[in-house]
Amino acid sequence: MLIKLLTKVFGSRNDRTLRRMRKVVTMINGMEPQMEKLTDDELKAKTNEFRARLEKGEVLENLIPEAFAVVREASKRVFGMRHFDVQLLGGMVLNDRCIAEMRTGEGKTLTATLPAYLNALSGKGVHVVTVNDYLAQRDAENNRPLFEYLGLSVGINLPGMPAPAKREAYAADITYGTNNEYGFDYLRDNMAFSPEERVQRKLHYALVDEVDSILIDEARTPLIISGPAEDSSELYKRVNKIIPHLIRQEKEDSDTFQGEGHFSVDEKSRQVNLTERGLVLIEELLVQEGMMEEGESLYSPANIMLMHHVTAALRAHALFTRDVDYIVKDGEVIIVDEHTGRTMQGRRWSDGLHQAVEAKEGVDIQNENQTLASITFQNYFRLYEKLAGMTGTADTEAFEFSSIYKLDTIVVPTNRPMIRKDMPDLVYMTELDKIGAIIEDIKERTANGQPVLVGTISIEKSEVVSNELTKAGIKHNVLNAKFHANEAGIVAQAGYPAAVTIATNMAGRGTDIVLGGSWQEEIAELENPTPEQIAQIKADWKVRHDAVLASGGLHIIGTERHESRRIDNQLRGRSGRQGDAGSSRFYLSMEDALMRIFASDRVSNMMRKLGMKPGEAIEHPWVTKAIANAQRKVESRNFDIRKQLLEYDDVANDQRRAIYTQRNELLDVSDVSETIASIREDVFKVTIDAHIPPQSLEEMWDVEGLEERLKNDFDLEMPIKEWLDKEPELHEETLRERILQTAIELYQRKEEVVGAEMMRHFEKGVMLQTLDSLWKEHLAAMDYLRQGIHLRGYAQKDPKQEYKRESFSMFAAMLESLKYEVISTLSKVQVRMPEEVEAMEQQRREEAERLARMQQLSHVDDETQAAQALAAETGDRKVGRNDPCPCGSGKKYKQCHGRLS
Repeated sequence: MLIKLLTKVFGSRNDRTLRRMRKVVTMINGMEPQMEKLTDDELKAKTNEFRARLEKGEVLENLIPEAFAVVREASKRVFGMRHFDVQLLGGMVLNDRCIAEMRTGEGKTLTATLPAYLNALSGKGVHVVTVNDYLAQRDAENNRPLFEYLGLSVGINLPGMPAPAKREAYAADITYGTNNEYGFDYLRDNMAFSPEERVQRKLHYALVDEVDSILIDEARTPLIISGPAEDSSELYKRVNKIIPHLIRQEKEDSDTFQGEGHFSVDEKSRQVNLTERGLVLIEELLVQEGMMEEGESLYSPANIMLMHHVTAALRAHALFTRDVDYIVKDGEVIIVDEHTGRTMQGRRWSDGLHQAVEAKEGVDIQNENQTLASITFQNYFRLYEKLAGMTGTADTEAFEFSSIYKLDTIVVPTNRPMIRKDMPDLVYMTELDKIGAIIEDIKERTANGQPVLVGTISIEKSEVVSNELTKAGIKHNVLNAKFHANEAGIVAQAGYPAAVTIATNMAGRGTDIVLGGSWQEEIAELENPTPEQIAQIKADWKVRHDAVLASGGLHIIGTERHESRRIDNQLRGRSGRQGDAGSSRFYLSMEDALMRIFASDRVSNMMRKLGMKPGEAIEHPWVTKAIANAQRKVESRNFDIRKQLLEYDDVANDQRRAIYTQRNELLDVSDVSETIASIREDVFKVTIDAHIPPQSLEEMWDVEGLEERLKNDFDLEMPIKEWLDKEPELHEETLRERILQTAIELYQRKEEVVGAEMMRHFEKGVMLQTLDSLWKEHLAAMDYLRQGIHLRGYAQKDPKQEYKRESFSMFAAMLESLKYEVISTLSKVQVRMPEEVEAMEQQRREEAERLARMQQLSHVDDETQAAQALAAETGDRKVGRNDPCPCGSGKKYKQCHGRLS
């Protein structure tokens, strides 16, 4: 109450920020007349003038009024477009390390030119981040004339580009690319074998378009570069044959806590658990198939890999649906992005899930991969000195942006008032009733010449609606992951009178729907349009535009609510741009996933009380409120999962940064001999200590063991026993010195054979290769640790603290192994001619190139581990008595391991 009162008096933080920025807008507007008087050359010269002022120590923020005025004037001359005042506000918000919420159609692409120009003046580079390659290319080409007019270079970073082209793109003042490609380039740079192979510069300023999609929706999904692991495709096929014998358990008996099925599905956490009956049956089937011995348990340590395969196959069958979560095209399983409805070509699920889905669909099973490098978007984007983003819908996630990325969200006002009519939801008892009502609504709207956009949450649903429209004889376009090649054309013409467009998740589509259709598209279709043809096309468009406005503008139909209110808002936001007329309504049924999982009982009871009959709809504020609460529940849970993932990844992130810093220092120096000498001293001290404890009596020395160890691990034959027999005065300290000195002398002889320069090159190569090999093994070990760490919560320990402690000791052990293996390799290598070292170097380079070719890039949802981590968020929190037992038996905790506690 008090906060509301204070806000009324002083205004919200958002209002105060905009009030401060409006003063700067007034200054920019005041400069407009003098900018208009400048010649083209004088306007272009402003860029060098600004750069000179920055070099003399002027602060970037002081340049804002003049720099923005220059960009606005250049835009008028190059594009014939003048930045609105709200776009200037948006530009300032983006320069201020904030998220700018700007509604659809308010010109975010043009707004981005302002902070991009300003931050490119320092010469450190600006990365504009988009959600797909099409938008990266489109925005780069559209804005290139403006930036080049002002003397700035523009680069495009696309997948599959050769390294020199990528290096050139990153060297540009402003680079356009996708979040995935920037992240993968960062990982690849940290796997390079020479400084010349790296493509990125220091990460300076990132300007993220559709920031909610990239920093929130995709935050659960780490970027992974992986190499081939051992082939186990046959095992996936054999386990897949067993799963159809299992029956899903629909509900439990409340007295016995037993059900009829073999496995239960928790749709909220996307988990599958075997019941006791299921475990017995699956063990019998595995024994029959010869995959397990009679009397063995699936949960025994010897069967960990088999358990992994069974879990993956169960998840593939019970949780992942064709044409919803993935499509099968040309004998390949392709993931469908749940947030945007796009296919994610080349991306694969982890933990053997992708192979299990391939086995289920009967397509060729590709090998599992081993992680070589990985990073989450959260940690990648936090590497930038300066980060900002823009989207049409950020306010609902403002808390997450602030707590994780330290980014405030500022809602930028619209240029013209919003007049779209958002009608209350209509809720039906069945899916059939709902689809029937949607078809009737479309018929009525199109009869009046009103265009309709139908938003669905999966390919399957879009095809159901499409089939019903075809039966009703209504012409329409379908835009989903199967047909997105002609996406821009379909979206551009979705505002045509009486046009009907079905789209899967319109999030981040990036093309405005213009009422009356796009006249630019029509002109582009003509080879050499004459001025008369262009004038006629524009005149025809004006007639259509006015007709659509008169019919009520673009009408949006949502076929069900998404888990996130933000994605519903994005669908609504396609209508009513720039003050246009428009309307929207969501149609729901009690069979929708969101209603079934999160809101069913409450809303069903409400509907019964209100006397609902089949075919009737309910439209009531209570229902809308119940649905909003269900969405808030899901959003809160998803936020917890992302936060969990980040907290665990932060541990790995500290280690990753330490390794990558060390690796980059190694790459940048040509001589590592001092490091090698220091490491050699440490390694020999530890080795000698193991056999000759410091300050011990000679009777306690294991001389034979030391001789054997030096021979086996370092190829050094040292007659230590003989030395001690011949020289009784040789004490521990001098013996240690002699062993080390002998090792150094033998190594120097090798160096004399091949030459110092060649040896330095070889040392560096060995260090890099050993570091990469051990880091890869460490990542695999961290994965295993992470998978089981949530169980520590049941021993009253905090899993996060346990994970930190154990991963640190693993990291320390890895660094010790690194020292040992480097010295061992350098000591063992036999060289007689410089050509041999050259040949070994060539072999190493070829092996690195072979691995690079076989790398898989994955951007995979790691929900399993995140959900497990969430389940054990605090070590001293007990498992609920009615929760599924964490051992995976499928029983309730109180009926299983809960009995023991």
